[in-house]
Amino acid sequence: MSINEERHDARAASRRRFSDFHQDPLLANTLKVLAVVYLASIASWGMVALHLPLEIHVPIIAGGLLAGIFAAVVHGLPFHKHARFGFANLVTAFRAGIVSLVAATVLFSHEFGGRDFDDLIWWTVAAVLFALALDGVDGYLARRYRQQSALGARFDMEVDAALILILSVAAMVLDKAGPWVVLIGLMRYLFVMAQWFSPALRAELAPSFRRKTVCVVQGAALCLVLVPQVTAPLSTWICGFALAALVYSFGADVLALLSRKATRP
Repeated sequence: MSINEERHDARAASRRRFSDFHQDPLLANTLKVLAVVYLASIASWGMVALHLPLEIHVPIIAGGLLAGIFAAVVHGLPFHKHARFGFANLVTAFRAGIVSLVAATVLFSHEFGGRDFDDLIWWTVAAVLFALALDGVDGYLARRYRQQSALGARFDMEVDAALILILSVAAMVLDKAGPWVVLIGLMRYLFVMAQWFSPALRAELAPSFRRKTVCVVQGAALCLVLVPQVTAPLSTWICGFALAALVYSFGADVLALLSRKATRP
């Protein structure tokens, strides 16, 4: 086959992939939904920046973070078994927008944690409370409209994990606890890393009320310690309690998975 023929075949294959890309109804619906959420997030970030001492680079970084999250969602569409993106994932996408701006504020704003900018901290607390409130809405909508999927569950879980990590970093930045508080946010990622060394930890866990309760405790405790009036040593004790509860919960799951492997014939 000549070089010209190979190039022709490559262009033809590229056109077929491009055509399939635009003819997939799930992909088309997902891109429309994510585009609307992205634009709405940018507009809301602009309103926030007008009333708060946010540097211009903060919403720009937030936009990059959200674009990365949405790219990962599109990549995971094969694990979504429905014809439409769904209301539940729409809510989770809005939560991802909130988490992106909170992350950019905590990690990249020089004003966050300043003595004269309590308004910025209060805004962060309000945004986190709103994101935590929406956490129950997406699950309800998924069950209500029978739109549960592996993609939706993973999307929701990763947004939750990212929020907890950012809140734990914020607690350290605001001197509400020592650097050890970041372990609260890293615990889930350490568990994922442990799965590479112990395949038994990759097994699916049964639904657990204890696990859900501890997750709520993490978000509530870390959000509480961000309040300017909550200072050490009270904030340290709150973070310590949250970490202890998380260690207990992860420990119980690890023991259950390892014991399941030991009793398996």
